[in-house]
Amino acid sequence: MALVTLTIDGKQVTVEEGTTIIEAARSVGIDIPSLCYLKDINVVGSCRVCVVQVERAKTLQAACVTPVSPGMVVHTNTPAVRASRKLTVEMILSDHPYECPTCPRNLNCELQQLAERLGIRRVRFQGREEEEPIDMSTPAIVRDPNKCILCRRCVAVCEKIQSVNAIGPFGRGFDTHIGPPWGEDMDASSCIQCGQCTLVCPVGALYERDYTEEVWRALGDPDKFVVVQTAPATRVAIGEPFGIPQGSISTGKMVSALRQLGFDKVFDTDFAADLTIMEEGSELLDRLANGGALPLITSCSPGWIKFMEEFYPDMAENVSSCKSPQQMFGAVAKTYYAEKIGVDPARMVVVSIMPCTAKKFECQRPEMNASGYQDVDYVLTVRELSRMIKQAGIDFEDLPEEEYDAPLGISTGAAVIFGATGGVMEAAVRTAYEIYTGKTLPKVDFEVVRGLDVKMVPLRS
Repeated sequence: MALVTLTIDGKQVTVEEGTTIIEAARSVGIDIPSLCYLKDINVVGSCRVCVVQVERAKTLQAACVTPVSPGMVVHTNTPAVRASRKLTVEMILSDHPYECPTCPRNLNCELQQLAERLGIRRVRFQGREEEEPIDMSTPAIVRDPNKCILCRRCVAVCEKIQSVNAIGPFGRGFDTHIGPPWGEDMDASSCIQCGQCTLVCPVGALYERDYTEEVWRALGDPDKFVVVQTAPATRVAIGEPFGIPQGSISTGKMVSALRQLGFDKVFDTDFAADLTIMEEGSELLDRLANGGALPLITSCSPGWIKFMEEFYPDMAENVSSCKSPQQMFGAVAKTYYAEKIGVDPARMVVVSIMPCTAKKFECQRPEMNASGYQDVDYVLTVRELSRMIKQAGIDFEDLPEEEYDAPLGISTGAAVIFGATGGVMEAAVRTAYEIYTGKTLPKVDFEVVRGLDVKMVPLRS
C-alpha cells in the first residue's frame, strides 16, 4: 500500500494511505481526544471533540474521519482547537446530569476525564432538565437515557460486532435518543445481554446491573451458607483494577480475598467445566453413534444461547443439552454438595464471579432450578468483585496465595482452557478421544482447533 508523509505538530509522520489523522497522530504519541470514535467500528465524527486545524482548510476538521494526504500540515493544540473542544464538551455537559459521585462510571468516565483535561470548571450553558425513566427491565444491563451523549458507540458494537441490532438512534435533533425500537424497554428487544455495549459506553448510560448489595446481605446473614465459584478468566482479569499488570494470574490472591469477604466456601468453576466436558464429549459420541443433530454446538455461553433463540431457533436441536459450567456447578452445589455437608439447599446461597454479563441473565432463567431452588443466586462481574474488595479495605496486592476448597475446587487443565478461544472444543475433543479409543492421549494439545477459524479434527485416521 502507498505511504503518505505529513506533519503533525511539527513531527513528520509517514503512514499508509487512507489512515485518518487521529490514527496518524496516535502513531507518534500525540493523543487527540474523542468521545464517539472506535477504530474500525464507530467512525462517524459525531461528537466533534477530535477537531484539529489543517493548514489551508477553511474550517476545523474532525480527525477521526479525515484521511491524511501528502504534505498535509496538522495542528492539534491551537487556541481555536482548544476553544472548540472546550465549547463542545460544555454543551454536552449542559444536558448531562451532575451525578458523578453516585454514577457507576465515577473516576472511570471518559466525559469526566475529558472535562478535567480541558480545564472545565463550570458550565456556561443551561440545558434541558427532562428526566427519563431508567430501564432496569433486564437482569444484566441497565440503561440510563439521561446520561446518554449520543456517541453511538453502543449502536455500532451491537450492530457491527454482535449483529444483534437491539438498540439504535430514534427521533431527530433534540429529540434524538438511543434505545430499543418504538420506545420499548430492553427486555422487549432482541438484546442478548452480552454487555458489549457497557464496555464501549464512555459514560454511565449503559452499565451492568449491580448485585453487590444482595451479596453483602447474604454474607451478613448468619442463617445463610454462602459459597462462591470463580470462572477461569477471572483469575487473570481480577488483578487489573488493583494495578497488577494485564495478563498476570492472581488466582491465589483472589481466593484469599473471597475468604476475607466472608464466603463460607470458595470453589472453582473449572470443576463444573470438567463435568461439562465429560457430558458434552459423551453427548457428541452418542450423536455420532446413534444419530442426532450435527454439528454439536456447545451450550456454555448464555449470550450465544440467547442469540440462537432470537435469530436462529432452527438450530436449537444442534445445541448441547448440557447446562453451562456455571449452572452445572450451582446444581451440584445445591444437590450433591448440600446433602454431603448437611446443609438445607434453602439456606445455601451460590454466588458466581463471571467475566460475562449474560451470566446474570442465565442464572435467572426459570429452568435453572435442579434442587427446586435457583441453581445460582447471584452473578457478579470482576468489576463488582473488585468494588467489594475495595469496600472491605482489603489490600489485594499484599494478600497471601491460597487454594480453592475441596472437593468442588479440583479441576484439570482441560477446564482452564475454557477461557480461551477454541478451548471448549479442544477440551471436548480430548475427552471424546479417550472415551472413544479407551487410550490415553499421547499429546493433549490440539492446537489446530484454537482460534476463530472453522476447524476440523479427525478422531481416528
